[in-house]
Amino acid sequence: MKPALTGLFALSLAVAANAASAQTKSKAPAYTPLRPVADCLRTDRINEWHIVDPRTVTVRTGPDRYLVKLQVACPRLSYGPPTLLFHSNPANQAVIPFSICGEAGESVRALQQPPCPIQSVRKIDKAEFDKLSAHASRSGSGADQPLKP
Repeated sequence: MKPALTGLFALSLAVAANAASAQTKSKAPAYTPLRPVADCLRTDRINEWHIVDPRTVTVRTGPDRYLVKLQVACPRLSYGPPTLLFHSNPANQAVIPFSICGEAGESVRALQQPPCPIQSVRKIDKAEFDKLSAHASRSGSGADQPLKP
C-alpha cells in the first residue's frame, strides 16, 4: 500500500509541476500593432485596395502599401458595391483618427455587411503588393472612406 501511495504522490507532483510550467510559458501576443504609429495605415489616404482572398486585403496609401490579415474568413467583403470601410478601434479614434495599426477592435467591412475583425497589418513592398493584388477577386479605390473617424 505504501509504494502505491508514494507512486500516486509522485505522479500528482509531476502533473502539478507540468501545469505550472505551462502557465509560465509566454504566449505570442494576439496582436502586434505597427509601431511607430506614423507607419499605420491611414484610411483617409487610401488610393486603392484589393481583396486577395476572404482573409487577406492589400491596401495602398500613396507610396505606402499594406497587407491586412483578418481574424476569420470574410467572404461577404466581396458582396455589394465595390466599397471597403475600415474602422479604427474606439480607444484610438481620438488619439490617432483614421489609423489602422493592427490593434484589437479594428475592422473592415463591405457596404451593408457585418464588420470583419482585423488580425494584423504590416507594410509590404511594391513587388509583394503587385504580386498579391494580381490575384485579387475584387478591387476598388479609397474614394468611399468615411470622412469622420
